[in-house]
Amino acid sequence: MTAKDKIHAEIDSLNEEYLDELYLLIRDFAQSKQHLKKPSFMSKLKQIKINAPEDFASNLDSYLLLISR
Repeated sequence: MTAKDKIHAEIDSLNEEYLDELYLLIRDFAQSKQHLKKPSFMSKLKQIKINAPEDFASNLDSYLLLISR
């Protein structure tokens, strides 16, 4: 029996009135473990936001010339 099966068995044996409280505990536990993980390089890249005109990529040379003046 895996740990997940054991957890499911315990949940199945609980009264319905305790499930909301258990859910909050599990959610908080999972969130705390996610914060401990070092973010991957790709997840860091997803967070990058570029504030530029729509034609920025296609006219990059023109914009670089304006900046260097």
